[in-house]
Amino acid sequence: MSKYRLDYLDELEAEAIYILREVAGQFEKPALLFSGGKDSITLVHLALKAFRPGKFPFPLVHIDTGHNFEETITYRDDMIARIGEKLIVGHVQDSINEGKVIEQKGKNASRNALQTVTLLDTIAKHGFDACIGGARRDEEKARAKERIFSVRDEFGQWDPKRQRPELWDIYNGKIHKGENVRVFPISNWTELDVWNYIRRENIPLPTIYFAHQRDCITRNGQLMAASPFLNMDEADVVARKNVRFRTVGDMTCTAAVESYAFEIDDIIDEIASSKISERGARMDDKVSEAAMEDRKKGGYF
Repeated sequence: MSKYRLDYLDELEAEAIYILREVAGQFEKPALLFSGGKDSITLVHLALKAFRPGKFPFPLVHIDTGHNFEETITYRDDMIARIGEKLIVGHVQDSINEGKVIEQKGKNASRNALQTVTLLDTIAKHGFDACIGGARRDEEKARAKERIFSVRDEFGQWDPKRQRPELWDIYNGKIHKGENVRVFPISNWTELDVWNYIRRENIPLPTIYFAHQRDCITRNGQLMAASPFLNMDEADVVARKNVRFRTVGDMTCTAAVESYAFEIDDIIDEIASSKISERGARMDDKVSEAAMEDRKKGGYF
């Protein structure tokens, strides 16, 4: 009698689909946080497998800094039109206009940290009790501390010491009024796992993930896309480079890497030989040794 065996991508996929269905079963008003990056795109693909031919039991939520890559926004809008699901957009500019946050000044100013207030306001406005995201434990040491179901208090804050056991893949979604849970279905995946899955499933991505020519400046040792959102001065020399982006975020804090990886196989080979982590190109992680953990404690995803 032949044995049915799953390869490791099948096992990761099955786990993620199980978690998505647990969210649908345990929570009243979940949402899937969508950034336009490869991890949240992978989550949407997994949700299609989990819930089709029905509709998603949750909307997609994008927190828009107003300083996004144009390619990311174009991809987001095209994807929503293709899959026919609901998209809710929270705008950081609205939080600025309402005086809830103050825009940073100076050469390294960024709206990235301001997203937290907009996210928490969006969660409160729509009454979301669970927010699904594409964070992975291999990305950063603070994210390695997260459980798959990670409880946030009534202020949206995360306490790394207040973690629930998840023995035998049993997830406890019980929360008190005002609390919510952040859920990470691909927590156990690595960057290479995501790329191998994208290749296997033939998932389309924004073009900025592949090598292309772009005007860049070098800032703090990193290649940044030349943009009106950067506070540039005469010290910033613009040069045309062959680059791609390993991670996608606010243009003011997301650095590029020089690359000639035009195809997905080239990207996988490049990542396998890289000695720099994926978030090594994120300026917001370099503010301090505990930058990510501090942001997460304040409500950041």
